[in-house]
Amino acid sequence: MVAAFCLLADTLTFSYEGSHVYPAVSFWCLLTGIVLADAALASSARLSGVVALAQAALAMAGALALPSGSPLPDTNDAGLLIAAYRAGAWLNGRPAVLALLYLAAGSIGSRTLGGTIDLTEWRSVLLSAVKEALLAWLVGRYTTARGAHIAELEQRAVRERERARQDLVDAIAEERSAIARDLHDVIAHHVSAIGVHAGAARLGLSAKEVSPVSTALTAVETSSRAALLDLRRLLDFLHDSPAEGARQPGLGDLDELIHVVSAAGLETNLSIKGTRQELEGSLDIAVFRVVQEMLTNALRHGDGHVDITLHYGSSSIAVTAVNPIAASKRLVEDSPHRGLEGISSRAGMFNGFASYGPVHGGADWKISVTFSMDGT
Repeated sequence: MVAAFCLLADTLTFSYEGSHVYPAVSFWCLLTGIVLADAALASSARLSGVVALAQAALAMAGALALPSGSPLPDTNDAGLLIAAYRAGAWLNGRPAVLALLYLAAGSIGSRTLGGTIDLTEWRSVLLSAVKEALLAWLVGRYTTARGAHIAELEQRAVRERERARQDLVDAIAEERSAIARDLHDVIAHHVSAIGVHAGAARLGLSAKEVSPVSTALTAVETSSRAALLDLRRLLDFLHDSPAEGARQPGLGDLDELIHVVSAAGLETNLSIKGTRQELEGSLDIAVFRVVQEMLTNALRHGDGHVDITLHYGSSSIAVTAVNPIAASKRLVEDSPHRGLEGISSRAGMFNGFASYGPVHGGADWKISVTFSMDGT
């Protein structure tokens, strides 16, 4: 685009001023040279030195072809300026300096060879060279240097963001490792000890005796083994090194979960409404964990019975749990409710929502959670 406007300006100016000065042959030869030299301004940046030499040679040719006593017309002033800018912007080192010397020589030579300036007026000749060659060349150098500086600042900002992101990733990994160590050293130890002691106590009972005590101890053993298995999976994921084939539990493991809580004394009634569907992995895990938390709450605060309903819709799945509240375990209003907050958080991750509270005059506790299956 710049080369096109430059060509247009030089050809129109030379056609207007040069047609009355040069003979026809010289005029057309110079006009052809202007078209070719200005068109070359659109060439590759690596040819900027060659283009500068061509523009300088064209200016001097215009002065040499000038008839004696005729005023020197504007031959390729626009081309000289753009060539100087290109040389300053795109060339470095020796090629850039040589291109500047070519253009300065063309500016000075066109005025001295054309005889339009007295050689004693050397200051005027130098000022013309500065205006036509050096100034545009310096603007090109400044523009390139400023662009390089801005690019360096942008690259530095990108590197700093990447470094900050990596620091955050490292900090998260370190925190996960610390949590995993604490879980292993504290929780895993105590849960393992619970299972060992429950097994020892059960073995100490008469083998033929079937009593609520032996049943409860068996449930404690089973629960502790399940807890250790879940904890081992969690530790593997925290260390980013899950065992081959390891997976988080999902709705396919509900029967096993219900068997465990039933052995612990919680009568569970599970009903499914709608057409059962396969859920996406993370959603499947989230729904399972919500049901697990509902059963844990019913076991801790209920009266030994809970009704769980899974309702599959076209774009959502709803889970509802209703259990009686034991008279001795009435809800304390200012208790933390971390389990309920966790349920709400899991639902929110899938654009769902949760509601909970006493129903039937405070005799029962109801939790309802709805998950979106399409993420909207």
